[in-house]
Amino acid sequence: MSSDPILRLDGITKRFGAIVANEDVTIQLGRGEILALLGENGAGKTTLMNILFGHYLPDAGRVAVDGRELTLGKPRDAIAAGVGMVHQHFTLAPNLTVLENVMTGTERLWHPASATTAARAKLADLADRFGLAIDPDARVHDLSVGEQQRVEILKALYNQARILILDEPTAVLTRPEADRLFQTLRVMAKDGLSIIFISHKLYEVMTADRVVVLRAGRVTAERRTEATSREELAELMVGRRVTRPVRDATAPGPVLIKASGLCATAGRTALRDIDFTLHKGEILGIIGVSGNGQTLLAQILSGLARPHSGDLQLNGADITGLTAPELLRRGVARIPEDRNREGVVARFPLWQNTVLERLGDPRFASWGLVKRSAARAFCRDVISRFDVRGGGPETETATLSGGNIQKLIFGRNMIDGPAVLIAAQPTRGLDEGAISAVHKEILNARSDGCGVILISEDLDEVLALADRVQAIVKGRLSPAVGTDGLDAQQVGLMMAGEWSGHAHAH
Repeated sequence: MSSDPILRLDGITKRFGAIVANEDVTIQLGRGEILALLGENGAGKTTLMNILFGHYLPDAGRVAVDGRELTLGKPRDAIAAGVGMVHQHFTLAPNLTVLENVMTGTERLWHPASATTAARAKLADLADRFGLAIDPDARVHDLSVGEQQRVEILKALYNQARILILDEPTAVLTRPEADRLFQTLRVMAKDGLSIIFISHKLYEVMTADRVVVLRAGRVTAERRTEATSREELAELMVGRRVTRPVRDATAPGPVLIKASGLCATAGRTALRDIDFTLHKGEILGIIGVSGNGQTLLAQILSGLARPHSGDLQLNGADITGLTAPELLRRGVARIPEDRNREGVVARFPLWQNTVLERLGDPRFASWGLVKRSAARAFCRDVISRFDVRGGGPETETATLSGGNIQKLIFGRNMIDGPAVLIAAQPTRGLDEGAISAVHKEILNARSDGCGVILISEDLDEVLALADRVQAIVKGRLSPAVGTDGLDAQQVGLMMAGEWSGHAHAH
């Protein structure tokens, strides 16, 4: 890395009304350096990078690339200066091919065949150089999430990016995909590319050369990764020592939920003969690599999809095919896998999203009219207890960080003490402090007798929280195994479909 910085952000300040997102932030990036921007949900990381890329206009400050000051608020100027950004939520056209997506915005609407041939050759060269293999003729809607991310990175490189920004690049990736991504970033840095990635995951930021910590919109620390530790960074990020809660040994109660022979199909996904039991005061972990049917299973258990055969019982009563509101009235709460699509309406204020699923509850509505004062009071309780940051009941939900939206969803479900909780990827997108808080709430619910079905791709999370675990592979569930004494290697084998030798638990 050269000592002469390729990028400087000086005195960046940005306010949204009364909320200060960034305050006097100064950061520099060296050539060939990988810089991790670490912070809690709502710390101002994404806002800062959106200012750098020209999406937001700051209230104060300047940005310079190679000593030339950028015209702020203009993405075209940032791109022309060599800044590329891969957003957390991809901006690809799903009906176009990989090559068409990469060329979009770089060529005229009508261009000769020779231009396409040259673009194909350039794309192939970039893919080969950086280990980003992709079929240029594949339609984006046919690609996995990891492959779509490769397309976004290739598009930035195609546009001559010298500085690459990645916003929460592993939020929707499996652990193996994430490991491959960071190997690729290291290759890019050796080739001279300068990289900033936003993260709140401590194991990820330790792959960087340097870490800048943001807290409440301000730079609070800066460390070389070889001179720090995950423990120090966690404390710098949240301002206190962070420890995750530990599951106590308890005896499970009677059976709450029993699934027998559940079969369902949705598109290319099929569930086949799903059997499990969930006991009162127990956490059952369902673990698997993304795309093995866990999303469809969560939807069936939450009342968002129906099985075409098999049955589901709650306390001995048939609940097969009940809708989400009907299940909610019976004490079955849900944390959806996709908070933005299934959890909230982005343009609604927080108080509306807090009671959106509870309009059949007489506390919040009667005779078709919403009791707004009661709904706002309930929202304030959720915000206070679950540390939802970014505004009050009237705040538009879209302005919150992803992690704070997740805390809102979690809080509205847990505050009344459900009998059953279907938690699909409950800590996806959360920072270390928030993960610790969510784990504590899940374990508290277990202590109160709630039965929890924890559907997660995080091996460490499942082993830490679950009493028993079942792996889901190609739409089938493994036998249930107690987690006491179980290690990550054994669970990994189960996730690969190797179930022999495992005994049923309970």
